[in-house]
Amino acid sequence: MTTHLNTPLGDEVLDLNAGDRVTLSGMVYTARDEAHLRMQEEGFPFDPKGAVIYHCGPVISGETVVAAGPTTSARMNALTGFLLDAGVRALIGKGGMNADVAGLLRGRAVYLAFTGGCAALAASRMNVRGVWFEDLGMPEAVWALELDHLPLTVGMDAHGHDLFGDVTERAQAEFVRMFPK
Repeated sequence: MTTHLNTPLGDEVLDLNAGDRVTLSGMVYTARDEAHLRMQEEGFPFDPKGAVIYHCGPVISGETVVAAGPTTSARMNALTGFLLDAGVRALIGKGGMNADVAGLLRGRAVYLAFTGGCAALAASRMNVRGVWFEDLGMPEAVWALELDHLPLTVGMDAHGHDLFGDVTERAQAEFVRMFPK
């Protein structure tokens, strides 16, 4: 079963579980390292309540999204708390985030995973609706993108479950089993 979500998000994200499949429609905002730092310093150029942040540096041509694959979310681990404190309800990216972020998500937000290498699929589900911090350059600017049923997987839920952490634990246990000291 797939759950459909529309932005801005509310408490419905609290009912999602790691591993659930979702589709997302509505406005999302791209943000990578530099955009996070700028928003910390200058504030949000959009309303963060119920917002979704996509860890992405899209390729835009005019008003067309050419490619919009996720970037590695772990780069934003230390830059996430202020987003959640402001009311952001979901983060999208690839590779998961650390245990500190999993704790910050608890009871208030989710991490949604999108598969790396699928930038054209993502772009086919998006339209440009605005941009801020253009001086940072295309990949670091904050882009407002309207989504139409982007397929995602709940990678980290609001209950403390983390698909990425589970896989890491299993891989480490298997490594120890295969290569004992």
